[in-house]
Amino acid sequence: MSSNKEVKELQQERTDIFHDVYDNKIPKRVPVNLTIGIEALAQYGNIDIISAQWDISILEDALDQLCQELYSDVCPGGGSIRFPSYYDLLNSQSFMMGSDGFMQHPEVHGMLPEEYDDLIENPYDTLIEKVVPRQYKALSAKEPFNVAISLAQSIIAFNEEMGRSAALKGKMTEKYGYYPGGPAGSGGFTEAPLDFIADQLRGFKGMSMDLRRIPEKVAEACEAVYPIVLKKGMPTNTSNYGLVGMPLHMPTFMREKDFEKYYWPTFKRLLEEYASHGVHVSLFCEDDWTRYLDYLYDLPTDTEIRFEYGDPKLFKEKLGKKHIITGLYPLTYLNTHTKQECVDKAKEYIDILAPGGKYFFTFDKAVVSMQEINIENFFAVAEYVKNHAVYSNPGEVAGMKFNKEDYKVSPSREISSKYFKTWDDFKEMNPRISDKGQNRLLELEDRLFNHLTYLLL
Repeated sequence: MSSNKEVKELQQERTDIFHDVYDNKIPKRVPVNLTIGIEALAQYGNIDIISAQWDISILEDALDQLCQELYSDVCPGGGSIRFPSYYDLLNSQSFMMGSDGFMQHPEVHGMLPEEYDDLIENPYDTLIEKVVPRQYKALSAKEPFNVAISLAQSIIAFNEEMGRSAALKGKMTEKYGYYPGGPAGSGGFTEAPLDFIADQLRGFKGMSMDLRRIPEKVAEACEAVYPIVLKKGMPTNTSNYGLVGMPLHMPTFMREKDFEKYYWPTFKRLLEEYASHGVHVSLFCEDDWTRYLDYLYDLPTDTEIRFEYGDPKLFKEKLGKKHIITGLYPLTYLNTHTKQECVDKAKEYIDILAPGGKYFFTFDKAVVSMQEINIENFFAVAEYVKNHAVYSNPGEVAGMKFNKEDYKVSPSREISSKYFKTWDDFKEMNPRISDKGQNRLLELEDRLFNHLTYLLL
């Protein structure tokens, strides 16, 4: 095992190459960002998936072994944003664990088409009163105190699960010298306004019909939920190395004219408002975004974009000087080709995407199940990238540079709801409250807001 000094030196190297990418410099080598889901990690360690979902600590030995066998510049496992405890406590209809232990997201909707006007008029009230109770049946119980108990239990469970996951990843990060990511509080997670409505409010089918039948209502609803998704993703600590994650679901299923009119305006403004605060966004462009490359170019400089499908030459040519590109290497290739062919494919993608910087290596999608990959090919590709994706001109300027002063966004409407208290609301509720408690109580209000809105992502 490496000495503590060697581990710290490796961690510093890994930190430097990621920071160089985000600082518009050519790094020493291409960063390798490979991770697998906890279900796949359980399969790798021959551990029962259902047991691992309920107690992530039993995956420690499997993760330790994976860290020894797989090269990655980030911790390759131990993280999840979907644990069954808080979903089961709330009797979730939106996320549930299947009999095989995998978390599933069935096609459901929590808002009726005739309720668009309610969402437009009182967006947060509508989410709390109608959508959340439909998706989480424990919060629609007739006994108010049972509702309060279920919500409190879900918050406790969520915080504990995320804490255990972070502790496991943190332990391996220090043991093996992985890049720790951005500073605490510098990350976030949210959705584009139309995706937010499509995901759990109307469902894919419902949104597809709404765009044909009542598109103007969809546009108004995107404006209405905009402040909510903005706040949900906004970091508490701004850093050039922090990222707000955002998966993009609907665009490739939309006509371009509908995308341009109903999806793009609030989505672009969302990224520009984050940029005006110095906040960067990491997009996952699901499916093939080739027809939208010109739109993506207009997003704020240094937007990190993970692509699933497309021509890497075209994507690099269109976006490579302005944005950080990743993904594209097809994960399925690992199961259908020889080890040498997989390594050759990695070389092909690196030769196209690495020149000029603004690139790190990962696959087109995350590893959810070990059945998706040939593990030996997976290891071989990672090792090849580490050893051969090396730059001859580290430290040189890489493409365009981000400047938050380039982005100005008109303020959107504030979140106004009886379920989201201001300091004046607290004082009206309890006139004896001390002004010294303002920051603490507003922080707690934000934490409850984040939990409730998380349930709809």
